[in-house]
Amino acid sequence: MDHGIQKVYKVLEFEEGFVSGYNNNYEMLKILSRGYLFVLIVLMATACSVNKKLPAGELLYNGSTVTVNKDSGVKASSKSIRKQMEKIILPRKNKMLLGWPYKVWAWYAIGETKKEKGFKHWLREKFGEPPVLSSSIKPKLNIDNMKGYLENEGYYRSKTYGDTMMKKHRVMAAYRVQLAHPYSIKAINWKIDSSQLLTKILEGLHDKTLLIPGERITLDKIKTERNRVDLQLKNQGYYYFNADYLIAYIDTTLKSYQANIYMGLKPTTPQKVKRIYTINNIIVFPNYTLLRPPPDTSLANLLKIDRILIRDTVHKFKPTVFTKAITYRPGSLYSLTEQNKTLNRFINLGAFKFVKNRFEPATKSDTPNSVNAYYYLTPQKKKTIQVQIGSFAKSNAYVGGQLNVNWLNRNVFSGAESFNVKSYFSYETVPSDSTQGKSNYRVGAEAALVIPRFFVPFKVKDDYLFPPRTRFTLGYEWFRRQQLYTKNFYRFQYEVNWKPKINIEHTVAPISITYVNTTAFAPQYQAQIGNNEVLRLSNLPEIVSGSFYNFTTSSTYPNSVNVVYLNANAEVAGNIAGAATGAKTSYSKSVLGAYFAQYAKADVEFRYSRKLQTDVYLANRIIIGASTPYHNSRFLPFSRQFIIGGANGLRGFTPRNIGPGTTQTTAYQRVYYPQIGGDYKLEMNSELRFPIFAPRLKGALFIDAGNIWLKDSTLFSPTGQLTKDFLHELAVDAGMGLRIDISILIIRIDMAFPLAKPWLPRGERWVLPQVAVGSKAWRSENLVFNFGIGYPF
Repeated sequence: MDHGIQKVYKVLEFEEGFVSGYNNNYEMLKILSRGYLFVLIVLMATACSVNKKLPAGELLYNGSTVTVNKDSGVKASSKSIRKQMEKIILPRKNKMLLGWPYKVWAWYAIGETKKEKGFKHWLREKFGEPPVLSSSIKPKLNIDNMKGYLENEGYYRSKTYGDTMMKKHRVMAAYRVQLAHPYSIKAINWKIDSSQLLTKILEGLHDKTLLIPGERITLDKIKTERNRVDLQLKNQGYYYFNADYLIAYIDTTLKSYQANIYMGLKPTTPQKVKRIYTINNIIVFPNYTLLRPPPDTSLANLLKIDRILIRDTVHKFKPTVFTKAITYRPGSLYSLTEQNKTLNRFINLGAFKFVKNRFEPATKSDTPNSVNAYYYLTPQKKKTIQVQIGSFAKSNAYVGGQLNVNWLNRNVFSGAESFNVKSYFSYETVPSDSTQGKSNYRVGAEAALVIPRFFVPFKVKDDYLFPPRTRFTLGYEWFRRQQLYTKNFYRFQYEVNWKPKINIEHTVAPISITYVNTTAFAPQYQAQIGNNEVLRLSNLPEIVSGSFYNFTTSSTYPNSVNVVYLNANAEVAGNIAGAATGAKTSYSKSVLGAYFAQYAKADVEFRYSRKLQTDVYLANRIIIGASTPYHNSRFLPFSRQFIIGGANGLRGFTPRNIGPGTTQTTAYQRVYYPQIGGDYKLEMNSELRFPIFAPRLKGALFIDAGNIWLKDSTLFSPTGQLTKDFLHELAVDAGMGLRIDISILIIRIDMAFPLAKPWLPRGERWVLPQVAVGSKAWRSENLVFNFGIGYPF
């Protein structure tokens, strides 16, 4: 035990401050060392009690060791190979605390239960675990699995060894790996008895194959190549083909650690697998239900539209719904891609509750080597009404609740068009801000017609994975900002949305019109309008009439280490009205008694997330935005300006408290301006996400930086304008947070504080040296708490 005492001495001598409160450090060391000995004796005693309870002839398994030796020239990391081997080795040893199998002890201490339920059973299962015994160790099985893994990774001549040994009344397993040089691909050769099939395979081999000469051979690459060939052939008419019919032989007799791969069909492959099949008939049953007898699959009395046969006895849908959804026709080659595309288009119409299809060989009297396609569609309930009550937390620090009432008709004109009428009421407030006490109320209604096709005056290609959508929206909102004013919003928008791929989406709105009229001014606010030009201009009747385009894309690879997301927007407004009226100076022209806004605006948001290890991610985001008002506008409408700060932006600053530029906004501006915004924006965020108590509770460490700027000094002083020194005017914050997963949503709580305050004089903006977490005054002025739903980005 002397060695244990010496270790305590060394630790405590290094951390002298820990025992500085005692007059005699030596006496304190004696006390601690005795405690250490006591704990050690208790652990040894309980460990012995566990050993006594094990079945006769059994010992407790104490884990395994793996040693990796490499042949000359092998570049693979011994550490990475060892970790892979450790994942393969079974069983896993019991959980230990300083060598004490505390869960096994709890398992025996709680004792067996008569029933597999009740408190005692739950207690034993929750806090205990059965012992992992020496009889469960299978070294031969483990070394075979280890060798199999290495061969699957191209290390064909590697050797594995394993044995058990007894150590301190426990059994351990020791494994050794002799890692050989990996084999690379020299050439790929196909051996198939059907010349037509071989030609189809070789057509896409050279430019699309995943088996590239010079790269290391792995089983995963061969499997992926088999799947690629399977999909290629299924898209070229080989209906019965399957990846399992392909087999690969690897010739490792060559020198220089190279191997030839020979791929071909298994000898037992049926002849029908080698034949090309075409589509004979396509039959649609649009009113299919399990509650009625199976539909008659005969072709008598069927409606034939655009070569598609339809059995519709109810006539709920126009035939064009089916002809537009189906992307192939009789006579075409069978294609798995077109089959999946058609299914996806039917599902995303939103008019059908269930969609299924089947293919069956055509009869001998029909076209030889062909299949019939059947589609069974179960319609959704046509009309529904839904009431929703929920809460929200906005990025501008407002929180509140909302009541929605939605009425939906999923097939209003028999062409799968949906018509939705929504009415809503919401209340929002700021818990702690300069606008505290000035709550907002919203009451509104919106009608939207969605047509599942391109509704445009010219012909557009329409065979995408998802059906395109044309949306017409008409809405009104009454907005009351307490103690200030009431705004009335009238909105009309015509937009077209389409997704050429699952991860790419486009939205174009050729017409987007918003009319705003401000009324019911509070007397105090009315007095301010007469003394402030910005308030006067912002409360004039206004029309924002323009067009916008949105592009979104993201990576869609499953289990990918890197995830990328891109969102880009472009918007222009007022050009048609400006050209018609000849507007050249701000607020010089109006349409129907309202001044129209003229501006151009664009922004892009890029996100990049990298998986560092299991459930640990580094998430990053950058936002860049620019806009310019011109001709009839002196500044952008407040609703179109860029904003910054808050729960989803710079979390160490509350909204309306950053920028623009080096401006420090006044309480007057924060209260009376509709918002604190800018013409330009730069924002950067980085967040490390990690588990605390997985999977429900997770943590985050983050840092944010950014600011907004203006084109001129109309709204604020010249300190708000964009200059060449904008990088020296960034606000910076850092903080930490919790993410609580309650299954239906993620509750986010963040705490942050400023590191750089752009409104301070240059040279004094970095305030990190002034951080004083222990000071109540500092915490009151600098700590910002944010509450949100979901991740910030």
